[in-house]
Amino acid sequence: MEQLIQNQMISAAVQLEKHLDSELDRLENLNTDDLDKLREQRIQQLKKQAQQRQEWKSNGHGEYSELADEKEFFAVSKKSPNIVCHFYRDSAPRCRIVDMHLKILATKHLEARFCKVNAERCPFLTERLRIKVIPSIALIKDSKTKDYIVGFTDLGNCDDFSTEMLEWRIAQSGAIEYSGDLLTPPDVKKQKKPSNLKTIRGGYDSDDSDIDFDD
Repeated sequence: MEQLIQNQMISAAVQLEKHLDSELDRLENLNTDDLDKLREQRIQQLKKQAQQRQEWKSNGHGEYSELADEKEFFAVSKKSPNIVCHFYRDSAPRCRIVDMHLKILATKHLEARFCKVNAERCPFLTERLRIKVIPSIALIKDSKTKDYIVGFTDLGNCDDFSTEMLEWRIAQSGAIEYSGDLLTPPDVKKQKKPSNLKTIRGGYDSDDSDIDFDD
């Protein structure tokens, strides 16, 4: 068995080396026209990325802001498929902790719209999204509520969790891009390692809570 594994590893290494050699040969044989095409493709890619960033910013991405009412929430959801929405109350001190972290993440993750809603002023939306605990964060991707962060239970069950911890938890919904390890929480010393991702869902069934904001 051990010999078979070694043979497979050697075979994989040989195939990888052949692929690398082929790529090197291709790059070495590129002519001026080929290089110009690659350069033009890269320029177009950068232009597209810049246009996307500008569109995000024009739709309120890059900052953490409050939405006045349900009408504004639904208007935002039509423009931004990825939304991180904090439901808060003025009387809840922990909401200010969430505010602090989301302000930081909003500037880092232009791909999502970061906002907050006063749960008491938007009873229809709060009931529709089944917000029962404050603070709660609704995580919306492709105009569907995919997940919720309810209280601080998923964040180590403590008030001094890091911004990275909240970023990691938000990323599990797919609402933001994340390059780290989604299986291991950054604040691993403060939080037990999850045995499975279902324990992180805060007791919500995403199939039941999906809401199509395009309706």
